[in-house]
Amino acid sequence: MFVGESLERVDALEKVIGKGIFAGDLRMEGMAFGVIVRAERFHARIASIDASEAIATEGVVRVLTHKDIPGANGYGVLKKDQPYLAAGYIRFFGEPVAMVIAQNERIAREAALRMRVDYEDMEPLNDPFLAAASTVNIHKGGNLLCRKTVIKGDTKRAEGQSHVVIERTYSTRRVDHVFLECEAGLAFPDQSGRITVISSTQNIHYKQKEVSRLLSLPEERIRIIQAPTGGGFGGKLDVTVEGYAALAAYLTGRPVMVRYTREESMLSNTKRHPLYMNYRTGAAKDGRLTFLEAKITGDTGAYASYGEVVALRAAVHATGPYQVPNVHVESSMYFTNNPVCGAMRGFGIPQTAFAHESQMDLLAEALCIDPLEIRKINALRKGSETATGQVLNHSVGFYDALKCIEPAWKERKKTGNSGFGLGCMFYGIGNTGVPNPSACHLTLMPEGKIGFHLGACDIGQGSDTVLTQILLETLGLEKNCVLLVKGDSDTTRDAGSSSASRQTYITGKAVFEAGRKLRSYLEEKGIDKGRSLKDICSEASGEGGPIFDGFFDPPTTSLDPVTGQGIPYATYAFAAHMTEVEVDPATCVCRVKKVHAAHDVGRAINPDAVRGQIFGGVAMGIGFALMEEFIPSRSKSLYSYYIPTSMDMPAVETYLVEDQEPTGPYGAKGVGEPALIPQGASIMNAIRDATGIRGFELPCNFERLCLLAEKV
Repeated sequence: MFVGESLERVDALEKVIGKGIFAGDLRMEGMAFGVIVRAERFHARIASIDASEAIATEGVVRVLTHKDIPGANGYGVLKKDQPYLAAGYIRFFGEPVAMVIAQNERIAREAALRMRVDYEDMEPLNDPFLAAASTVNIHKGGNLLCRKTVIKGDTKRAEGQSHVVIERTYSTRRVDHVFLECEAGLAFPDQSGRITVISSTQNIHYKQKEVSRLLSLPEERIRIIQAPTGGGFGGKLDVTVEGYAALAAYLTGRPVMVRYTREESMLSNTKRHPLYMNYRTGAAKDGRLTFLEAKITGDTGAYASYGEVVALRAAVHATGPYQVPNVHVESSMYFTNNPVCGAMRGFGIPQTAFAHESQMDLLAEALCIDPLEIRKINALRKGSETATGQVLNHSVGFYDALKCIEPAWKERKKTGNSGFGLGCMFYGIGNTGVPNPSACHLTLMPEGKIGFHLGACDIGQGSDTVLTQILLETLGLEKNCVLLVKGDSDTTRDAGSSSASRQTYITGKAVFEAGRKLRSYLEEKGIDKGRSLKDICSEASGEGGPIFDGFFDPPTTSLDPVTGQGIPYATYAFAAHMTEVEVDPATCVCRVKKVHAAHDVGRAINPDAVRGQIFGGVAMGIGFALMEEFIPSRSKSLYSYYIPTSMDMPAVETYLVEDQEPTGPYGAKGVGEPALIPQGASIMNAIRDATGIRGFELPCNFERLCLLAEKV
């Protein structure tokens, strides 16, 4: 048996002994280096570019501007609006203007400093509310990227029937991904001119399409290979270095490495979206929620990236994991001259969780109801209807998660300056209301092994291990019978992105389907009657040998464009966190002491991997709540941007709820995003319990907490 066992990760040994070759470590004969020249303006017109000094630098191979791009100078997941190299205008501080290619990295960086760019400054819009009201347009179509609504019932009528109504405004700030490995990639042409890129990425097939457009080459002339990847959290979904390395290799005819320093990474990488959230929530005297109105305003920065996705997810999840009969949510996303905001673990839901969980505590206080009890009263259950009108018929383990932490909640004892808080969440697995397929395939190899061709990118979360476990369980074979062929657009099917907690559920089901087909074939060939796998493979492999495809696309529907009604996700994960904090009254420094984390994951394919995700989510949630804030043009390195360290980690008690999902592989759902989402909210409620002070802005660092204390 493989499912349900905490097997060692398939990549553990090579990483532990330092044998893993990351993208920035790659070398090739004749390799040049590319360095990006970036604007130090928020909003400007480019008057002129003078590359003469850079070109004259000994060892410089070539300087590129947008005029050198043979194909489309624009990329983006939903809108191709972000230029690789600025063509006339600068829209954010750090926007790429040119690229210097040189014999080595030192020369390239020195030459980049010799580029001379003249600008005509324009009025910057660094706030979404200013962007909404301004007559200055960052893009020709205006400053509104999108507006998403979710409407159910009659909130005005419900307000009149409510015993209590709580209205508050919450805000969060930009957050950087700060993955351990900065962005890096190596591109090189072969003798036919075909371009290969090896990079640190979360989606090889998407990058293949974007590089194809950039170079105006057919997709089959582009090959993308994922190098071992040291973290992503969403920040390696967008194009990072792939396009620049490919362009340089294509135009110079030689291998080119592009790798960012930490400073370049922080300057260029997409951030978590700042959200401003006005919430009005009503409840009856017995604690039942009667209505929720929310107006969410987001800052997507200079280009669209995943802004539309975040706006929609925030609207769909604005109610939290609760039954709310009347809902009116409006979620708007605006362009500004701030850094581009994109995908980051949770897609807008950690922000809304802060708001709806604070509201739940405020309602409990107003009604004199225990905070856990009010959550139990309103918890989504089997048969409940979500804000989008979706009836949840199976795998709804939220109430069970609350019951898991109930003993610890009842036994909590306040001592000194300690406090306890709850945070809960639900999270739709996969993309929102759109086709979201994944595929893989299996082959029989001459050496007597199963070739497991997997396009899913393992970015440290352990998907290679979990998906291999699903395959082995389905085949009923031993571990050494499977050879993983992964992360290469030439040899794998499109498994979609490693994002939205989708790989275990969606790709896992595709793996299950492929394994089921192969198992039937092996049985037909007599494996159950003593015939060896090697004999079957030897007979079947080679040219024209059988291929066993797996495919899965979760059953969803599109959402009504006006009301947001529909089935955006086939399944949801649920969680409840209880956090204990201690706040120093003199310094206002908050220390997280212990976390109880209960998660409904459907089925834990690898329990230790699930716990590892929860530990990581707790750490990231501490940073989100207490310290992380990216300030454009000021947050330049880890010297001025603070993240949790091992010294900030609390004790973590995990509880795995397994309310199995019938459409998932062996009942599994996912835990990547869910591990983070409730943590910041639970910390903020714990701070209120410890100090009597409630913060409405994240991060609630000691400076902000001290200011709040002074006002009390």
